[in-house]
Amino acid sequence: MDDLTPSPLEVFESGDAALRVVAVSDDAEQNWSTVHRLADWLEACGAEGLHGAVPTYDSVLVEFDTLAISARQVRAFVNLAARQLGLSGDEGTPSRHFDVPVLYGGEAGPDLEAVADFEGISSEEVVRLHSTKSYVIRCLGAPAGSPMMDGPDFPVPVPRLKDPRLSVPAGAVAVAGRQAVIAPAVAPGGWQVIGQTPLTLLDVGRDPLVPYRPGDTIRFRPVSRREFGLLVGAFMEAQS
Repeated sequence: MDDLTPSPLEVFESGDAALRVVAVSDDAEQNWSTVHRLADWLEACGAEGLHGAVPTYDSVLVEFDTLAISARQVRAFVNLAARQLGLSGDEGTPSRHFDVPVLYGGEAGPDLEAVADFEGISSEEVVRLHSTKSYVIRCLGAPAGSPMMDGPDFPVPVPRLKDPRLSVPAGAVAVAGRQAVIAPAVAPGGWQVIGQTPLTLLDVGRDPLVPYRPGDTIRFRPVSRREFGLLVGAFMEAQS
């Protein structure tokens, strides 16, 4: 993430009031860095009529008010941002690290054994692989600012549930495909839940609503049921 020269960009219309800007280099890490820095620039530029810039893994959805600004003007802002980001040498916002305790298996992780069976490894190995490295938060997803991350180094991608649950509890730690996530709030879900954190991620009385942002890192730490109980309700805080 040290090389911050923007990747080549392609811009597509997305309805009448949005543009989708895609980074199209051959380097996935570079594309991710580019779209998030571009989104930060567009959010901070203060252009009248720009409603927001929502980054994902390799693209940004730029929403605007057609009564205040045209699609051509928004494209011009995107081009200006690309030029300035390429010359500024700005290192972006420093990342922070979050240590996340997790109770794996049982009622807290009802899909742990199914994931282990599908992967052809033990439940203990699933836990080890899931908790053995730090994960970069790539973007915030639904519901309520879920931290979307690259997944553990499992042998094969994890399938989604054939029948999604109508309700997944807040704090659910789940995997699907090659991704990992934590649910900040109760919501339906089709990801495989392998554990639960006792920490509170979402607080409607705080600004921002969640303590993390794209670029921060998370590491999962297995805990006992007793330690889980002692930590219930604690708000998720950065260690660095």
